[in-house]
Amino acid sequence: MTYAPQIKIPATYMRGGTSKGVFFKLTDLPDVAQVPGEARDKLLLRVIGSPDPYGKQTDGMGGATSSTSKTVILAKSEQPNHDVDYLFGQVSIDKAFVDWSGNCGNLTAAVGSFAISNGLVDAGRIPENGVCTVRIWQKNIGKTIVAHVPITNGEVQETGDFELDGVTFPAAEVQIEFMDPADGEGSMFPTGNLVDELDVPGVGTLRATMINAGIPTVFINAADIGYTGTELQDDINSDPVALARFETIRAHGAMKMGLIKQLDEAAARQHTPKVAIVAGPAGYTASSGKLIDAGDIDLNVRAMSMGKLHHAMMGTAAVAIGTAAAIPGTLVNLAAGGGERKAVTFGHPSGTLRVGAEAKETNGEWTATKAIMSRSARVLMEGWVRIPGDAF
Repeated sequence: MTYAPQIKIPATYMRGGTSKGVFFKLTDLPDVAQVPGEARDKLLLRVIGSPDPYGKQTDGMGGATSSTSKTVILAKSEQPNHDVDYLFGQVSIDKAFVDWSGNCGNLTAAVGSFAISNGLVDAGRIPENGVCTVRIWQKNIGKTIVAHVPITNGEVQETGDFELDGVTFPAAEVQIEFMDPADGEGSMFPTGNLVDELDVPGVGTLRATMINAGIPTVFINAADIGYTGTELQDDINSDPVALARFETIRAHGAMKMGLIKQLDEAAARQHTPKVAIVAGPAGYTASSGKLIDAGDIDLNVRAMSMGKLHHAMMGTAAVAIGTAAAIPGTLVNLAAGGGERKAVTFGHPSGTLRVGAEAKETNGEWTATKAIMSRSARVLMEGWVRIPGDAF
């Protein structure tokens, strides 16, 4: 019996923020995978090593967590006044599907660097020294993101002294601006309310702020489901009953937000919406052993990603946190002490993060103009990935 030999595809393995992913130029993919569809999904699944019933992704590039099971496809932008088109695929670990329903804010920090280094940004826009402004079109949600990438001697500066909780080593700071960050079409608050009563069978009726900003997110008060908001990963991820409860809340939140029409559709839309619990400022010991003082943060937030408590905070969820905090009366705003604010510092399992946001109310409708945060990015490896030629 003969078997198809392996093929190799140019790729770059990058860290962006607290995530890692495999980056491709669209034109480097096999022709059949340069368009959306089954072939593209199968190729990316095989690259990452999914579906893996063992949950380890041993036979691929994935790292067996939601923050390391990611893929990015980049191309010269087809949009006016943009440099690069950015398409993000969240690869399921144990199931055979790629979720294209949202953005990855963390990997956004690496998009600008990759685009500059791989000829997707016109050379005339790259300074010899200084900062290159990369205009990104986020194709998943149809939004503009601006990355400010440091440049030294005409090349991306990756090393530096910027520290990001959840990332072990310092690197160069990359500032990211999410413009008009409401995710997709329609209202930023799809129910029309800053706070809703969310009926969840088996759980109860929960107060919830459901917002489309950065990524669709359902915020609930930690105390309402028996938490303090200072939990670390093992406190929740080792509890299958808790995980099932969060998934039930997520599915009903998705229905309430109009993201799905039937509850069973939530299983095929794992990436969105996110569910996060919020609580007022309280001290705790982060997963690194770092002591977080209540006086150094405005609130605590813990967010679920792909069915597990995230080890830090998703960049897109941070946008949702910052935007919701800027709007008086949301659960996030109230947990932070209420009132008007343009930035918050929140605690997460790995430490703290500051995010700024601007929101305004016009004729009773809230809109967000932009959200800003700092991340970092670094190339980990570049060359080719190899997969069996008949894998897609």
